Amino acid sequence: MRVRALLMRLEDFRLLPLFVALSMAAGVAIGSVLSISDFALTPPIDALKAIAAGTFDLTVPNAISLGVPIGLFAMMYPAMTNVRLGEVGNALRSPRQLAVVLVFNYLVAPFLMLGLANVFVSDPELHTGLVLYGLAPCIAMVIIFTFLAKGNTPMALVFVALNAVVQMALIPVYARLLIGNVSFDVGVVFESVVLYLGLPLAAGVLTRMAVVRRGGEAAMDALKPILNAVSILGLLFTLIVMFALKGDLIVGRPLIVLEMAVPMGLFFAAMFFIVLFVGARLRFPYRDAVAVAFASTGRDFEIAIAIAITAFSPTVALATVVGPLVEVPVMLALVWAAMRLERRLFRPATVATEAVGAR
Repeated sequence: MRVRALLMRLEDFRLLPLFVALSMAAGVAIGSVLSISDFALTPPIDALKAIAAGTFDLTVPNAISLGVPIGLFAMMYPAMTNVRLGEVGNALRSPRQLAVVLVFNYLVAPFLMLGLANVFVSDPELHTGLVLYGLAPCIAMVIIFTFLAKGNTPMALVFVALNAVVQMALIPVYARLLIGNVSFDVGVVFESVVLYLGLPLAAGVLTRMAVVRRGGEAAMDALKPILNAVSILGLLFTLIVMFALKGDLIVGRPLIVLEMAVPMGLFFAAMFFIVLFVGARLRFPYRDAVAVAFASTGRDFEIAIAIAITAFSPTVALATVVGPLVEVPVMLALVWAAMRLERRLFRPATVATEAVGAR
């Protein structure tokens, strides 16, 4: 009973901001003490390839490089156990929701980030990093934010799968248009899709099939407190790792973080609330509108960082690394905001719909 009570306490959203703050502080402290920014970190995908090939060298930098994929898997896997393949099919038959995501991700977001970079960032390399961060729509973490906000997780999965395919074709085009002559391996995008989306999806669907076959939906419901706690622990662990990676930078050069945080924070807030309001005006159910809003707002920091490291200077890479340090806390605040706005923006429509259906 004590373990269950502890898990329920971890799920309590009122305490999540405290847990998040403690995780960020712990990450900054670890990164500052170990000077992790001085390490030549192995990209996570390369580290996993080395493990598969039996050539992995267990050094501190290599071990740290595995923290992000481990944390993201722990975050994503529990959410994926809620995915019913039939609901995914329903989400594919939602053309208006899909259209809103495509319009805001590819006709609004890149240019909004470019405008904010022009206004707030004077350093050319930081400017490039910020614009690069705005190019790629998120393919992984929006699922966990949708899940936390009690949104339509299967629909979010469809959106990120769609983004994964579209951005492989469009990122090089947008990079050339908004940044200039850029050369990078598009295969990095494909590998990121498999690692951060494919693996947790496969594990989650197989887990659901096995549990439901053995004990029915009741058995799956009994597992939810544990799975939800694992997801929150994965989020907190990921925050610790991310802030540890640049903890000494945050302590030594806080103004860089602040310079990037202002336009990024404005970007995430503007995108989310505008798309959420559009969803309400289009009479989307709350669960769908939240999935649409997060899928239109989140950015794919894994892709941005990978491109920056391979095609740009360390300063550009630094700007993209700062991105998730800003994005994750802001998106968590948007989860809280969405849940508070549900009754104001969506409840009347929901009640009306239920009343019509009862006749």
